This record gives sequence, structure tokens and C-alpha cells, in this order.
Amino acid sequence: MAFIHGKSAVVLHGAFDLSSFLNTAQVQSSVATADTTAFGASAKAYIVGLKDGTVSASGMFDGSASAVDETLTASIGSNTLSPVTLATAGTTLGNRVALLLAKTTSYQVSSPVGDVVSVSYDAQADGGIDYGVSLAATASVSATTTGSSSDNTVSTANGGIAQMHVTVNTRDVSSILKVQHSADNSVWVDLATFTTVATTVKTSERVAVAAGVTVNRYLRAVNTLSAGTGAITYQISFSRR
Repeated sequence: MAFIHGKSAVVLHGAFDLSSFLNTAQVQSSVATADTTAFGASAKAYIVGLKDGTVSASGMFDGSASAVDETLTASIGSNTLSPVTLATAGTTLGNRVALLLAKTTSYQVSSPVGDVVSVSYDAQADGGIDYGVSLAATASVSATTTGSSSDNTVSTANGGIAQMHVTVNTRDVSSILKVQHSADNSVWVDLATFTTVATTVKTSERVAVAAGVTVNRYLRAVNTLSAGTGAITYQISFSRR
């Protein structure tokens, strides 16, 4: 049994890492059930229906540019979906993560006279919540990087979801981020390639690998940087379906 401490949790919302402002985060998955109880039954019976999910978080207010208040006030009321990653134990390679496309549904600022100004927000998943593993920890790099592999022990055959967040980007040339897979941890092929990240652009993206596509046993993240200067901070995860 391996328990973990909440201090390492990471919350990525779109192109922003909100972790340094937050101190509580929660993800909830649910599924609708339909009553199939027939005459003569002595107990109710159900079948499962549509999956659903939400994420909520709270912490400290910061009104600086690109901080928590600016990020969440911009997202409330927007119909644009934002990739959200909640990594309960942090984004170290292989750690479990929850992945969702979300719409911010509430944002609250509280100003108690005897305590720190706080914030809280809730986001609704569009398409449910996927659970997977981190393939690239949130880190700054300035050169082409091939990540270590994550071993699922077996392949899967129903596609999946790749998700990435670029939270800092001072590169003066473009960057290419992708997920590769391998059957033997030796020969690698591309599985999901994100849209090329332009110079200095901060962004996030979710790429679906279609149902029925085999995802091999091993996965890794690859970052290809053209010759140039500056650094890029990113995180990549993958969830098998």
C-alpha cells in the first residue's frame, strides 16, 4: 500500500499552471443510472448510462497578470473548452492524472477580515473524465528531449487521449511535441502529434487517438526543438481507453 501526500498536487488549466495559487483540488467522476426494475422484483435494478465529471479547486487570490484571478475570470462564461489536468501526486513520469476538457462554471473570491483573500472554482467536464499517466513532468527545457518510457505491461486496443500544456515559452523558434509508442521499448513510432507550438506561444491541446487503434505497451513524450534560443515549459499525459 502506497499513500501519498497532497502537497505535490498539480492543477493545469489550459496554458496556465495554477498549482502555486491553490491548496485544495478535487475531481469527481459519476455515471447516470436508469431504473430497470420490473414487476415481481424484490429489489431495484439499474443499468449505467452516460458518464460525467467535475473538477473543483480553491486557494489564494492573486490579481497579477496571468495569475489565478485573470485566468479564471477569463474562463468563466466562455464556451471555449480548456484542457485541464489534475495530478494528485504531481507530474513525475508514470504518476496518475485525471484529464478533461472543461468549462468553468463558477468562480468565487472571498475576502475575510481576518484571513487571506481566497478563490475557488468549479469546472464541468465535456465528454467525461479520462484517467491516465504523466509522460512528461512540468519542466523547462531548451533542447530536444526524448522522455523515458512508461510501461503499461500490456498493449490496449481502444485508442486514448493525449493532452499537453505549454505554460511558459520563451523560444525564438517553433517546438513540436508528441507522444510515441512501442511494443518492445526499442522501436518507436508516433502515436499523437500536437499542433506545432509557435514562437513564445503558451497553449494547451487534447488529441484523441481513435477507438479501435492499438496503443502499444510502452509510451513516451518527445519534444523536438529547432535550433534557436529560449526555453519551453510543458507537461504531457496520456490516457488509454
